[in-house]
Amino acid sequence: MIFDLYRIGATLPVSVAAERITAALSKPTSAVVVQAPPGTGKTTVVPPVIANITAPQKVVVTAPRRVAVRAAARRLADLDGSMVGDRVGYSVRGDSRPGSLVEFVTPGILIRRLLRDPDLPGVGAVVIDEVHERQVETDLLLGMLIELQQLRDDLRLVAMSATVDADRFAQLLSAPVIATDAVTFPLDISYLPVPGRIECSRDFVSAIAQHTLEHMQGREDSALVFLPGLRQVEHCHEVLSNLTDIPVFALHGQLSAVQQDQALRFTGQRIVVATAIAESSVTVPGVRLVVDAGLARVPKRDANRAMTGLVTVSCSKSSADQRAGRAGREGPGTVLRMYEQREYQRFTEFSVPEIMSADVTWPALAVACWGSSIAELPLPNTPPEAAWQSAIRTLQHLGAVDSNGQVTDLGRQLALIPTDPRLARALAQLGPAAAETIAALGEDPRGDIVQAIVQLRPTSRFSAEVARLSRIAAPLFDAPTTHDDTTDVDPGVVVGQAFPDQIAKRVGEENGNSVFLLAHGSRAVLPPHLGLSHAQWLAIATVTIGGKGNSNAIIRAAAEIDRETALDIIGISTNYSCHIDSGVIKARRITHAGAIVMNTTNIAIDEVPPALAQSAISAEISRRGLDMFSFSSSATALRHRLNFISRQVGEPWPDVEKLDRTYWLQPELTALAQGVPIADIDMHAALLRILPWPEANSFDALAPETLTVASGRMVPIDYSDGRPVVRVKLQECFGITTSPVFCGRPVVFHLLSPAGRPLAITDDLASFWSGSYHNVRAEMRGRYPKHPWPKDPLTATATAKTKRHLG
Repeated sequence: MIFDLYRIGATLPVSVAAERITAALSKPTSAVVVQAPPGTGKTTVVPPVIANITAPQKVVVTAPRRVAVRAAARRLADLDGSMVGDRVGYSVRGDSRPGSLVEFVTPGILIRRLLRDPDLPGVGAVVIDEVHERQVETDLLLGMLIELQQLRDDLRLVAMSATVDADRFAQLLSAPVIATDAVTFPLDISYLPVPGRIECSRDFVSAIAQHTLEHMQGREDSALVFLPGLRQVEHCHEVLSNLTDIPVFALHGQLSAVQQDQALRFTGQRIVVATAIAESSVTVPGVRLVVDAGLARVPKRDANRAMTGLVTVSCSKSSADQRAGRAGREGPGTVLRMYEQREYQRFTEFSVPEIMSADVTWPALAVACWGSSIAELPLPNTPPEAAWQSAIRTLQHLGAVDSNGQVTDLGRQLALIPTDPRLARALAQLGPAAAETIAALGEDPRGDIVQAIVQLRPTSRFSAEVARLSRIAAPLFDAPTTHDDTTDVDPGVVVGQAFPDQIAKRVGEENGNSVFLLAHGSRAVLPPHLGLSHAQWLAIATVTIGGKGNSNAIIRAAAEIDRETALDIIGISTNYSCHIDSGVIKARRITHAGAIVMNTTNIAIDEVPPALAQSAISAEISRRGLDMFSFSSSATALRHRLNFISRQVGEPWPDVEKLDRTYWLQPELTALAQGVPIADIDMHAALLRILPWPEANSFDALAPETLTVASGRMVPIDYSDGRPVVRVKLQECFGITTSPVFCGRPVVFHLLSPAGRPLAITDDLASFWSGSYHNVRAEMRGRYPKHPWPKDPLTATATAKTKRHLG
C-alpha cells in the first residue's frame, strides 16, 4: 500500500467510502462521482485511495482556487508524514512543487498541460474537485477529460461534489454516485436582516462586523464571516480589527500564500472574513459561528454592450447551506443569516453555471486548440451561441483562429500563456517590457493601473510573476529575458493593445462622475475616487455592469493613454451618412475611431463615393419606406393596381411593398447619389419597370385603370383598399345589374348623389335596384328634383345630366 489510509483518514467521515471507491475504480477507464458535504474529508482521503490503485502513475487533483490547491496539498502531506513536493505536491500559477504520487493543481494548469500533451503521460487518474461550483474552467476540463478517456484505456476519472446535484455529472461520466453523509452537529440558525444588503453597502458590511462581535462575546471558538467580494472583505476586516483584540484574518484569492496560510493554520480563537473561497474549497478549523451575508459575486455578460463583469447577487440555497454547515463540523454551531427567511426561500437551488454568463474567449481558444467543437464537447452546459460567436470573433481579431475557426500557430502559443488571450497577445506583441503591466492586471487592481504597479513592485510575489511572464514572452518576442524597468512599455499602451475596443474618450460628466465613450460604442462612468478624472483618453482594463438600479457601466481599472497612441491602436476610419431633409438629400462625412466620432462635416452628395452614397440612401429607404418618395396620382394608382394583382394572383406579379428596393430602384438610387432631388424622381416609370413579362400584356385586363359605366363615361377604379372601387353618380348606373369582376373580386360601387355625396355602397346592383333604391329615391327625389329618379331604374337611360338637359 502506497498511502496509509488509516493514518490519513481514520477520523474523516468520507473514509467509510474508501472500499466502495476502490471497487468502482478497479477497472481501467472507469469513473465515479463522490458526493460528500464540505468538511467530510473527501479532498484529503479520496486522492490517496486512488493513488493506491494507480501507482506508480500519478493522481492529479484539480481544485478551483489556488488557496485550496495549496491547502489541500499541505494537509495531505502533513497527514502522510512527508514533505510538500515529495510524495504530495501542487502546481499553481507561479508556484510549482509537484509530488511524485499526488499533485493538486488548478483547472487552468491542467487544461494547458492537456494542450501541450493531450495523452497526459504519467497520469493514471484525474480527480476534479468541487464540480458543483460550476466554474467555466472546471466544466471545460471535465469535457476534455471525458474525450481523452475514450482514447486512453488506463485513465480513471473522479468528480467530487459537495451538493446533491451529483446526478448531472454521473450521467455525463456514465458513472455511479458514491455518497457520504456528513457528521454534523446541531445548528442554531437565526435571520437578522440588515438594510443595504442588495447593494452590499459599507453600512451593511459595518453592521455585519458589529453583529459578529456581539455574538463572539463569551465564546472561545472562532467565527467565519462570508462576504461577496474583496472590497467588502477588506472593509469588514478593517472595522473588526479596530474594534476587537481577537485576531482578524482576511481570506480571498488576491492574498499571498503566506497570508492565506495565516488565516487557515492559526490555532487560536480568530475571526476569518472570507469570500466564497471558504464555502467548500477549503476548511477553516475551529469555526463554530458563521455569519453569512447571503451574497455572491458572479459573472454577468451584457451582449448589447459587449461587456462581462462581476455583479453581486443572492447566493443559491446550496451555497447558503454549505456556508451554514461550516459552523457544525466540530460541535453545535450558530449561524447568523443577515437577511430574511423569506429571502432564503427565493434563492435558486444551485449556482448558475459560469459558462452561461461569463466571457468565454479563453474557453473558445482552448476548444479550438483541443481540436473539438463546442457542440461535440461533452459539457454539463453549453454556452449561449451569441457569447460563443462573440468569443470566436475576438480570437479572429487576435489572429488566434482563422476565418474558419481553426486555431493558428499564434493561437497555440497564446493558449499556453497563463493569462487572458488578449493579454497574452499584448505580451507577444510588446515582449517582456509588457510583463509588469500584465502581472499587475493579474492582481485584479482597482483605479489607476500605474499606481497599482508602484504599490505592487516591492512585493516578492509580484516580482516573481513579472520575471515569469518575461521568460514566457522572450521567445515569442525574440528579446532578452532580463527585466529592466527602463524598457517597460507604458501601461496604457499594454492595456490598449490587449483591449482596443475598451479604449475610451472622455465625453462629459454625469452626477459628479466622468463619462467615457468606449471604442465599441458603450458609455461608462469613472468614479472620482479612482484618480483618473483628469484623463481625456483611457485604456480600460476592467469595466463592470452596474448593479440593481444602476444601468451605467462602471470603470474599475484603467490607465491613461495619449490621444495619438489611442487612435493608432484603434485605427481611424471614415464613413458617410445620408438622410432626407425636406425632400433634399443631405450627406455627412464622419471620421471616427471605432464608435468614437472625431469629426463630422456636411458635404454635397456628389462628394460621397457613389457606392457608399447608394448604400446609405438604400438604408434610408429601408428605414422610412417608399413613402419618402413623391408619388404622382398616376404612380399612386399604378402602385395600388400592382399590389392588388399581387395579392389576388400571386407569382409572377410582385408585391411592391416587399420587393427588394435596392434591386428595382437601382436607377433611382444612382440618380439620388448624383444629387437629383427626390421630388424629381419618376416613380411611375420605376413601377412600370417591375411589371413581369410577358404577363404585363394582361395587366389592363386583370386590373383596368378605368371602368366605362352605363352613361358611357370612363370612371377611375381605386384599388387602394385591396379591392376595385368606383365612385360614380347613381344615375350613371341605371340599367347595370351585375358588377364587373377583376381577379376574382367584384367591383364595389360607391353610388353618389348629384352633389357627389355617398348614398349607397354595393357590389350587387340588382339587389340594390330591387330594394334599397326605392328608399333612396323617396328621400332624394325631393332634394334633387331636377335629376331623374325613375321607378324602374333598370329600363331608364343612364345619364349624368338633369331632366331638362335630357330634353
